[in-house]
Amino acid sequence: MDIEKMFNLARETLKNSYSPYSNYMVGATLVTKSGKIYTGCNLENQTIQSICAEKVAIAKAISEGERDFKAIFVVGKRKDSEHFEEILPCGYCRQFLLEFCKPDFEIYSYNEEKKEVKKYTLQELFPHSFTL
Repeated sequence: MDIEKMFNLARETLKNSYSPYSNYMVGATLVTKSGKIYTGCNLENQTIQSICAEKVAIAKAISEGERDFKAIFVVGKRKDSEHFEEILPCGYCRQFLLEFCKPDFEIYSYNEEKKEVKKYTLQELFPHSFTL
């Protein structure tokens, strides 16, 4: 898995973000265990029904029959910023990911100014999650 390529795909997808309310753009690249790639960007709405980039990528994959996921790469930045900052899935996304991913699912973030990539597992980011 080429980490730089995955972040580049997330950056490209981020350009399609519809975020007129927060002015915060997010892009995500989801990788399946079979190596297939799905991307997503955040889509805001005047109501609370906005959709996060991570959910878009997962929904695209599931709609194509995928159910076995390896990792997601997430990038974010403000519209007026030149640099991507570290961003992680929100609480709703963490619960959503848990529905479809194993606790060892990998989540990558990127801080452009520090040139720093961080890797977490879903278990690390959501240690006391709700499961049935």
